[in-house]
Amino acid sequence: MNYKTINQAAWDKRTRVHVTSRFYDVEGFLAGNNTLTEIETSELKDIAGKSLLHLQCHFGLDTLSWARLGAKVTGVDLSPLAIEQANQLRDKAQLNAEFVCTDVYDFGENNTTQYDIVFTSFGAICWLPDINRWAKTVASALKPGGRFYMAEFHPVYDLVAGYDYFHQDQADVDEEGTYTENCSGETSTLMTWGHPLSDVINALIQAGIMIEQLNEFPFSPYNCFENMEQRETGRFYLQHQGKDMPLVYSIKGTKFA
Repeated sequence: MNYKTINQAAWDKRTRVHVTSRFYDVEGFLAGNNTLTEIETSELKDIAGKSLLHLQCHFGLDTLSWARLGAKVTGVDLSPLAIEQANQLRDKAQLNAEFVCTDVYDFGENNTTQYDIVFTSFGAICWLPDINRWAKTVASALKPGGRFYMAEFHPVYDLVAGYDYFHQDQADVDEEGTYTENCSGETSTLMTWGHPLSDVINALIQAGIMIEQLNEFPFSPYNCFENMEQRETGRFYLQHQGKDMPLVYSIKGTKFA
């Protein structure tokens, strides 16, 4: 099974659903809303005028939100339909952005530009089989002294949901619908891999990223798992055996000069 072909088809299908969902709220974005969460905006600052590469950008809402904050943005995604939608949103919002339709690894092999910031977030790295190759892509795309930032769902959730915590070479293959409220019941085949925190951190260090910060959060900014409880606006919690689960982690680092 070719995971790129399978996942690209799934994300093409998901994009058609996501652009009309309340979850993504494209109309709100076009009216001026910023789609970035409190986690990213509180931890990744001083981006105005900086070149920012967003890996696995989906159809570009977060990428364009960074552009609204003054960054010079480039978004990369596997799905041609997602990139088409991103370009349309860029034009409608009258923002400056470049979008590239390619796989992360292929981008890493062919990219010759270096950026001030590389960014990725929420539900991205599980689609990649080789976390070390991903980290090398991050490092090669950064200028010396450039910043890396990621916010991602915590892998402990995968364990509680019945998946391996530690990485397995063989992909998990599932038939699933999407996570937005307007999912019609249509499903897609998906291929994913787990990456424990230790693998992610070690891969970045080995690629030349100096880790400066690791944070874990007991909430998600998205109501995207079953049985979540919103205790504060924009903060959704999930308990396991009566205890709050870690749902998100973030990593901040700098490429060695």
